[in-house]
Amino acid sequence: MRALAIALAMTLAACDRPALASVPVPLPVPVPLPVPASVPASAPAPASAPAPPVNTRELPVDNAAAARLLVDVRAIEPSIRVETRYATADNFTGAPLPGYEANRALLRREAAAALARVQARLAREGLGLLVYDAYRPVRASEAMVAWARRTGRLALLQGGYIASRSRHNLGVAVDLTLCDRATGRPLDLGTPFDAFTPAAHTANATGAARRNRTRLAAAMSAEGFAPYALEWWHFSYGATEDRRFDVPVR
Repeated sequence: MRALAIALAMTLAACDRPALASVPVPLPVPVPLPVPASVPASAPAPASAPAPPVNTRELPVDNAAAARLLVDVRAIEPSIRVETRYATADNFTGAPLPGYEANRALLRREAAAALARVQARLAREGLGLLVYDAYRPVRASEAMVAWARRTGRLALLQGGYIASRSRHNLGVAVDLTLCDRATGRPLDLGTPFDAFTPAAHTANATGAARRNRTRLAAAMSAEGFAPYALEWWHFSYGATEDRRFDVPVR
């Protein structure tokens, strides 16, 4: 009878626990994701987790500090390749976004220095980084949201893919992929950049794509960048986050 009473008490306690939310919850540190059933157990899972939360809603826009805090990543490490998608029509909106006026990647100085260290790590394997986006002006984030509403793609707002306030606005987030260091040709990562589907979730890959996602996540994490579980290309650096910027990239 005593064992039955204990079991009943444990069942009632479990019923009082709140249900888990369906939207991924940001974690304070990156943790390994479970390996999908379709992936062989021998394949290592990428160390990928949602980036640490940041309440950018409360952060001021401080354009006066942008020139002092933001640097061009290629000024720190010229071998990093840059292909700024939002300065062209080759992005999910089909048009250049406001605030992007040049093919440049800007980051907070400490994040740019960390990215240079990642590049040095990858050089040992004959690989390099190809950056698609880095610092993002606030006006560009707002344009993304406007596009989602105008086209009826509200699920992208609700699912954590598009946000009006982003760590990109702080100059501490970067979107990138692996490439051959000599040719600049991107490696197989399973999906294109900005593929807003479950296939782009870091753990949802097999074969060469999974190995390359694991390789990219390991190199970035080793230098302080936190991966994002929903997008294999997105990483955030733990720099001081006290202000946003809305100066054009030019």
